[in-house]
Amino acid sequence: MTLLDWVLLLLVLVLAGALLLRRRGEDRSGEEARRLLETAREEAREVLEAARQEARDILEAARQEARASREEAEARAKVLRQELEAELRRKEEALEAEARRRLAEAEERLKGEREELKAERERLRALQEELRGERERLKEEREELRREAERLSKRGEALDARALRLDALEEALGQREEALKGREGLLAEREKEVERRLYEAAGLSPEEARRLILERLDRELEEEKAQRVRAALEKARLEARREAQKILAQAMQRQASETAAQLAVSVVPIPSDAMKGRIIGREGRNIRTFEALTGVDLIIDDTPEAVLLSSFNPIRREIARMALEELLKDGRIHPSRIEEVVEKAKGEMKTFIYERGEEAALEAGVVGLKPGLVQLLGRLHFRSSYGQNVLKHSVQVAHLAGIMAAELGLDAALARRAGLLHDIGKSVDREVEGSHVEIGIALARRFGEPAEVLDGIAHHHDPENAETVYAVLVAAADALSAARPGARRESLEEYLQRLEALERIALSFPGVETAFAVQAGREVRVIVKPDRITDARATLLAREIAGRIEREMNYPGQVQVTVVRETRAVEYAR
Repeated sequence: MTLLDWVLLLLVLVLAGALLLRRRGEDRSGEEARRLLETAREEAREVLEAARQEARDILEAARQEARASREEAEARAKVLRQELEAELRRKEEALEAEARRRLAEAEERLKGEREELKAERERLRALQEELRGERERLKEEREELRREAERLSKRGEALDARALRLDALEEALGQREEALKGREGLLAEREKEVERRLYEAAGLSPEEARRLILERLDRELEEEKAQRVRAALEKARLEARREAQKILAQAMQRQASETAAQLAVSVVPIPSDAMKGRIIGREGRNIRTFEALTGVDLIIDDTPEAVLLSSFNPIRREIARMALEELLKDGRIHPSRIEEVVEKAKGEMKTFIYERGEEAALEAGVVGLKPGLVQLLGRLHFRSSYGQNVLKHSVQVAHLAGIMAAELGLDAALARRAGLLHDIGKSVDREVEGSHVEIGIALARRFGEPAEVLDGIAHHHDPENAETVYAVLVAAADALSAARPGARRESLEEYLQRLEALERIALSFPGVETAFAVQAGREVRVIVKPDRITDARATLLAREIAGRIEREMNYPGQVQVTVVRETRAVEYAR
């Protein structure tokens, strides 16, 4: 019997004892019941102990049986493993032999295929040679087709853009027409309402109502009068500009001058290289004396049969050149002789400067200049601005200003005088503090020049604040003389950088489509997008571009900024 059977038997006995006690409860006393219960408990304890012992025996037998089964299984698994390893070795040897056989067959096939591929490669090489010519021809045809496609694409884009613009214009015109119709209706109703109210107002007679209507019409016509006045002013401004352009064109046509300015010479030829030692002198006393008296550096290097004179002052350099040529011609070179020749050259230079001033005044047609002013005018012969000789520039400005004044019916002689003296301050601006304009005003006032000449000197760079028309003429002539092709020089690199900077500044503003620097960088033409920039905004944009150019760039003269805004409607008649 199992443990479960013993437990069930014990429970049955306990239940039977309990039933027996209930049936005999009335007949037996409590002592007998306890005795029976104790007996049942003893029996149950014995049964339980026997069941436990039997369970332990069964468990031990099961363990021994499991141990024997495990040992038997391990032995059987070891045998099977050995059999499987032997089988795997046999299969591996068979597969290796099969692989060798197939590899040999594959090598044979590859050898044959290699021969076939070699022959095929030769045929392909021949075909490539034939196709190369065909490819070149196809490439040319493809390029031609691409160009044609680009032309067609651009034309299609242009047509699409034009169609969109036309649709937009048509829609805008339709909306405007509807708005005008509605406005006309409102105006008619309002007019009727005004008339009705005027006649219905208490205490108003027809004459008073008529007077009120006339006053209302006067107010409405005030705007129309203002528009007509504005149109008349614009027309007058255009006519004045056209006439000014005509006068400037005539002045430029009648005035012709050299386009290349002379530069001061700093190279002095010598008879032979042996003369260099005599110029230097014993222990360098001759060259030291020469440099101390002239204020010019005398450079003697390996340059054959020539010496160099270096100085920022062109007058000093010219005096040194004259003195050195005189010393070379005379042959006597020593400190006392150098001092004598330099003093003589300074006197000759004063005479030379005065003669240049007289020639310039005579050429410009200006008379009555005081000798001191003529001397200052002659000093401009040795002054240059951006490579342009200032004296020749002043003479040309005098001619241009006189021609324009004659065309306008003004005093041509006074205009030439103001033009000739407009840069007189540059003659001593290297020795005197201040700008050439301030120095020029002071010099002209000291020599008793007229107020018109003073105004021309003061405002030839600022014609907007001029007090007389002569200053405006001098400013225009000054700009024309400086803007002539070849009048002023600068390096090609600086010139290109200035043009690129002008275009870059203009293109940096929103709404700008493209920009071009023209007239040697003196004008920037800015093309704007009409859908983003209005007419009023175009004026502000021009001022903003001009202000930024003034802040960020250095340039001679002035730069004109022209903003162009236009809307084009194009159609073709087929």
